[in-house]
Amino acid sequence: MSEKISLPLSIIIAGLLIAGGIYWNGKITKENPTPTQRQQLTSENIAETIRPIDVNDHILGSSDARILVVEYSDTECPFCKIFHNTMLTIMQEYGKEEKVAWVYRHFPIAELHSKSFNEAVAQECAGNLGGNSKFWEYTNKLYEVTPSNNDLDPAELTKIATEVGLSSTAFNVCLESGEFDPKVNFDIQNAQEIGITGTPHSIIIDTKTNEYHTIEGAYPYIQIKTAIDLILSQ
Repeated sequence: MSEKISLPLSIIIAGLLIAGGIYWNGKITKENPTPTQRQQLTSENIAETIRPIDVNDHILGSSDARILVVEYSDTECPFCKIFHNTMLTIMQEYGKEEKVAWVYRHFPIAELHSKSFNEAVAQECAGNLGGNSKFWEYTNKLYEVTPSNNDLDPAELTKIATEVGLSSTAFNVCLESGEFDPKVNFDIQNAQEIGITGTPHSIIIDTKTNEYHTIEGAYPYIQIKTAIDLILSQ
């Protein structure tokens, strides 16, 4: 089956999210687009521009899940911190039954948060040293302790590594080496190719139909759950 954008279902999902009220989003630009503009910015050509999921991605849950949520995130974005907790709850409900898997990609926005690029590299170092489980353990702890808005003390990066059971020496060597800068930049490039301008930004992929749906911002749990349930019902 060829990849396509399902506009009718995407519009329904967008309507459900908008009807729910408040959402939060950290953007590069100061102007906030209307819901219609957001749909145009993020839905057009997603199938052609989003990078295929591969072994280099960080996946929580089964890669065989019906729904894949690909999130582009910035660790110093306060809205990403909110959405991270939302997705943890989603995964508790849907992950064990292999209905939903969560793919984490980096989109540190230097114009807003100068520290977030190095934090993204720290996440990659954790994954390199301890595997996928340590990537997620480190990422969860990072979102837990950061005050957001560029206020995390850089010394916390090594402290978190130690707390999750990684060698502080090996971690610091990795962090200072620049080895994973290209990988973070690769995620940033893909986010820009898609047309993403703020975080968190998530692409919901229905692997059954090869349809793509976009969620821009930190919508509350109940709205994300409603969107997922709607897709699963199809």
